[in-house]
Amino acid sequence: MTGNESGRRHTRDDVALTALRILDDYGLPDLTMRRLAAALDVQPSALYWHFPNKQTLLAELADRIVAQAAVRRVAAPADSAAAVPGDGMSGVRAEAAALRDALLAYRDGAEVVASTLALGLGSTLAHDRLAAAVAAGGFDDATSGRAATALLHFVLGHVSHEQQRMQYDSIGVLSDAGAAPAEDDDPAAEFAFGVGLFVGGLELSRSRR
Repeated sequence: MTGNESGRRHTRDDVALTALRILDDYGLPDLTMRRLAAALDVQPSALYWHFPNKQTLLAELADRIVAQAAVRRVAAPADSAAAVPGDGMSGVRAEAAALRDALLAYRDGAEVVASTLALGLGSTLAHDRLAAAVAAGGFDDATSGRAATALLHFVLGHVSHEQQRMQYDSIGVLSDAGAAPAEDDDPAAEFAFGVGLFVGGLELSRSRR
């Protein structure tokens, strides 16, 4: 059986879902095409029937992770913690919180999305949703786009740091180094504070026009 024929035994969706499971179980460094092929019981060459290279596979995973943010945003109650009554920028806070939750749902999720963004691959859904939320707050397209880019970088950086700390803590690295998180350490609160700074800066810039 040729690589193409064996590859057809699985759909593109099968490959992507299996890759997500491996990502969650082993992390990004161990998500190799060889490991993925073994999990699907095919030759590595069969995977290229669906994805021409690993970068396009990671772009697909990034798109799937980011798409969950939209699902979480729709499912979030109107009175969620991210929302602030009477705040015209509540949509920005809620979009950022939903994206954070989606990234945290997968091991190394932030790194997968950030690397895809750096290569210019994948969809622009995360940026577009943030930009739309900023625009809904009364800002022009140029400002909304720039603000979305800055906020997206903040979200990816913050969650990447969170996930690194969680992984180090899970293997005892932080404790061994005497750097265990303080009891009052609250990543969600720190994240919300950071998003609040972005929102405050936007509102201040508007007031100075």
